[in-house]
Amino acid sequence: MSTGPNLPAPHQIVIVTGPSGAGRSTAINVLEDVGFEAIDNLPLSLIPRLLDGPPLAKSVALGVDVRNRDFTTKAFMSLVDALSRDTDTQISLLYLHAREDVLIRRYSETRRPHPMAPNESLQEGIRRERELLGAIQSRSDVVIDTSSLSPHDLRDEVTKLFAAPGDAGLSVLLNSFSYKRGVPHGVDMVFDCRFLRNPHWEASLRDMTGQQPKVVDYIKEDQRFTPFFEKITDLTDLLLPAFHDEGKSYLTIGLGCTGGKHRSVAVAEMMGNTLANKGWQVSIRHRELERRAKPDAGTI
Repeated sequence: MSTGPNLPAPHQIVIVTGPSGAGRSTAINVLEDVGFEAIDNLPLSLIPRLLDGPPLAKSVALGVDVRNRDFTTKAFMSLVDALSRDTDTQISLLYLHAREDVLIRRYSETRRPHPMAPNESLQEGIRRERELLGAIQSRSDVVIDTSSLSPHDLRDEVTKLFAAPGDAGLSVLLNSFSYKRGVPHGVDMVFDCRFLRNPHWEASLRDMTGQQPKVVDYIKEDQRFTPFFEKITDLTDLLLPAFHDEGKSYLTIGLGCTGGKHRSVAVAEMMGNTLANKGWQVSIRHRELERRAKPDAGTI
């Protein structure tokens, strides 16, 4: 999960850190994609020089790694305090966290030694790094637990937190999912589609998905579908302009069903078409269909 404020602001400095394997490099890449100047693995002693001279022309994302030659917890916190005290630029500290078992699995998959214990066990390296970073995590403005996040999930989370609102307005992500695997991380609102008639119990439809017309027609034949779809359309018609007026740049709507293959997919597709026709920027993600298409895809 993530904690912390929504921080979109021009010309800010975001310092990104966390244990090796938690997704720091992915977060840095996302920040670069949303308009930050990204600088990774810069020694702590060189960071203050970024503020010398004229004001920043754009926001900056700094990746700080415990492997930097002059890294210590005290030096890092002193740097953050000095930057916050000596400049008017907004300083935000983003910390990427993950459970120990997840970090062990990720390192085992890469077959790389841990930087904090190159000749010892992974557990020992992770333990040393956690001790070194513990105080930093408690001081961070934003903490994202990436234990259950895919790179796509982390991209969504960082984008929502740090992308500056653009002239194009609010972007809407519709995310279909299976309740068996839990509600996706970071959704802003959820609609439960499990009460609609289930194509899974029709042998001719079971192997299809909610993207296929026969499945869509079957779901729309449920007498409860039309009033349900009208009500969620009325609700989004009310809420999306309000979120836009409040300056929100990114909204995620989850649509769930039992297997995440039929009903939630179909409703997400129909909802996406409806919103797009009304002029909203819409993207659609079908979590369970993506997993079936890429069975070996892991988390960050």
